[in-house]
Amino acid sequence: MRLFLFLILTTGITLAATPDPASVVVLYNKAIPESAKLAETYRAARSIPAENLVGLDLPKSDDISREDYDKGLVKPLRGIFDSKGWWKLGKNQENLTLPVQNQIRFIAVMRGVPLRIRNTSATPPPIDLQKPFEGRNEAAVDSELAAFGIQGLPTLGVVNNAYFKSEKPFAEAGMPFLVLVARIDAAKWETCERMIKDAVATEKTGLWGRAYVDIANKIPEGDQWLEGVAKANLSTGIPTVVDRFNDTLPTNYPMTDASLYYGWYEWNVNGPFLNPRFQFRPGAVAMHLHSFSAEQIRDPNKNWSAALLERGACCTIGNTYEPYLGITHYFDILHKRLLDGSTFAEAAYAAMPALSWQGVVFGDPLYRPFIHLDGSGEKQPGDNDYRALRMASLQWDSKPAELHDQLAKAVERTHSGVLAEALGLRYRAISLNDDAKKWFGVARENYTNTADKLRQEFNIISIDRAVGHKDLAIRELRDARTIYAAIPESQALTGWLNILDPPPPPPADPTKVPKIK
Repeated sequence: MRLFLFLILTTGITLAATPDPASVVVLYNKAIPESAKLAETYRAARSIPAENLVGLDLPKSDDISREDYDKGLVKPLRGIFDSKGWWKLGKNQENLTLPVQNQIRFIAVMRGVPLRIRNTSATPPPIDLQKPFEGRNEAAVDSELAAFGIQGLPTLGVVNNAYFKSEKPFAEAGMPFLVLVARIDAAKWETCERMIKDAVATEKTGLWGRAYVDIANKIPEGDQWLEGVAKANLSTGIPTVVDRFNDTLPTNYPMTDASLYYGWYEWNVNGPFLNPRFQFRPGAVAMHLHSFSAEQIRDPNKNWSAALLERGACCTIGNTYEPYLGITHYFDILHKRLLDGSTFAEAAYAAMPALSWQGVVFGDPLYRPFIHLDGSGEKQPGDNDYRALRMASLQWDSKPAELHDQLAKAVERTHSGVLAEALGLRYRAISLNDDAKKWFGVARENYTNTADKLRQEFNIISIDRAVGHKDLAIRELRDARTIYAAIPESQALTGWLNILDPPPPPPADPTKVPKIK
């Protein structure tokens, strides 16, 4: 990959400023020893002052009542901010008491602090799409905490997020009445520790790898967010596999080298993540849009947030209760802010329209996965091809024909499967399907890993499926299933075959008497 390495010296990209560790409070549950231990692990990893550790006596369950939240969490936390002089309170035009100065910009919530605030009604009203907030005061603890300094806010419905769509670092946004809250929480304590370790380690090298975007074609608004992610990656030089079929990626789909995943819309984890061999790259950013993606965080085989973290993701987002699509995280904004060098907390809150609602941010709030998109950072052999793609994109993004020519020459010299597939994905993105198929074929030959070879079959078949060549796609799937039968990922071929060529229903059992309606 020496072809592109000289470009590192000529990009001129300005790196994002390092957040001040003293601007972070680490919140844990004093009633759970492991929570205190995790807090100290995070504090030490980020060199946060010891005085910024805050332990409160809280329920040991993931749910908390509104009364316990107000009395056991918000009231003592406000008292600590007062006593330590972290903020200065004043009045706004609506005569609300709120912080007008604030030294604290982030709160890192540790596992053990409750996740959800229950509705005050024992029998809350059913969700009414015409009156979405009527009787709804259940919420994510973290979303409430983001505005905990503002006294007298209503508990019903939502509060507008003033940082939504901001492009400024939070330190420059002039919003002392808000704090950005993210939690280091997962199904296992060990996973939480790994999330911290991976975030710190990845910032030394940068996050490199392949992206997978699974567009469900359900609702245009959500689909457009995911299209925005794919478009940003094309410009950035991140090779991105995009699936635009109504079904999500099939079980055991060969998702290798995954550093980014954005998808929707299934209730529980499925597809590639059911493969026991699957693991994200360290530092990976992964999320799946669903109303109840963080309904719970203890079972890694239910919902999405816990599942993605348990499979190696470093950070994700989720919703504790029904959030409604328009006021959940906008994936395209979140992704763009990350690419610009923002922390994960800044990116997530810039992408979230409402507070005092259902959104949760999981991961190190200070984590910046893309601060080395200029080619800086420690080099690792497994990143070389992905770094080369980025450098080529920086040099020739305005000249796509030259970019493709340079990549083709690099493939010929290096026999890189990664570069060949990336070139095929670029041609696919601009609908040059014959060129895309050619380079996917080259990638198949160049890869040594069988699962990577199989993904090229999917890349080719997806083109035939998309343009309506159903019979050809079925034949290709059957042929590939014979070739790749020995690996678990071949189950994904059966998944697509069952969609395109459904098996006949099982014959009737003559021993059973049919029910008469």
